[in-house]
Amino acid sequence: MDIVLLFPGQGSQKPGMGKDLADAFPEARSVFEQADDVIGAPLSRLCFDGPAEELTLTHNAQPALLAHGAAVWAIARARIGPRVRAAAGHSLGEFTAYHAAGSLALDGALRIVRRRGELMYDTGVRQPGAMAAILGDTTEPIEALCERASREAALVVPANYNAPGQIVISGEVAGVERAMALAKESGAKRAMRLSVSGAFHSPLMQSAAGGLTEILAVTEMRDPQFPVYANVDGQPVTQSSRARERLVRQLTNPVRWTEEVKDMASAYPNALFVEMGPGTVLVGLVKKIAPGVKTASCGTVAEVEQLLGLVTS
Repeated sequence: MDIVLLFPGQGSQKPGMGKDLADAFPEARSVFEQADDVIGAPLSRLCFDGPAEELTLTHNAQPALLAHGAAVWAIARARIGPRVRAAAGHSLGEFTAYHAAGSLALDGALRIVRRRGELMYDTGVRQPGAMAAILGDTTEPIEALCERASREAALVVPANYNAPGQIVISGEVAGVERAMALAKESGAKRAMRLSVSGAFHSPLMQSAAGGLTEILAVTEMRDPQFPVYANVDGQPVTQSSRARERLVRQLTNPVRWTEEVKDMASAYPNALFVEMGPGTVLVGLVKKIAPGVKTASCGTVAEVEQLLGLVTS
């Protein structure tokens, strides 16, 4: 059985994440202990106990999600590693994917995403922005709606192509609000603001790119042991130099998740797509994008045991 790994992004975090894994598996416990040491703060306690308001902060949520994904991978790697053919991650999750592929050591990956979260949070404070989810099909393309809203109000762009009928927009507050109104006029079922600290995956994040480039440049990054599909173009990456470039571009460019999943489903039609981390957000999106793909979630002790049993049966 071939396997494709999927790692979730910001928004999937929740208090209690990883606690059962750390209690049951020494490999997971070691990952969370290392995360505490690298971050210099009790990140594991925040994952296990919350509070949700603090865990949700961008500079906490990002390393927390990476730690959880890395913990699941540490448990399952010996058993499923030889079967993995590719990996991908949604936004922050792309960094976890590179860790799983052997490109980034755990300490380096944690430092990068902690810094990335700080840069994104600080940028959002200095240059406030907003994001909104547009659900349902629109009679006018979302790109055209964003262009019109940018002319009439303020900058707004597509940020996440999550699945058919689910696109997130990002930009200046006035632009996002105008685009939401236009989307409703164009037939969208819902247009709802998201609880985020900035206009992620938009040009408003440009000032964070320099800092991310700097920390990527001083962190050892090896070529991945299996392809990691990039958010910015949906293409497989097999060289560390290309990985660095695409991870920086990801800050200011849309996450093309729909295209990415279609490309992976075409390349690995018989693979099991496994979401490694809290929740089932990516599994749900994959089912909408490529209904024929086999999926599994793997973020709890029960799910780990189920996956290992499935792979070895």
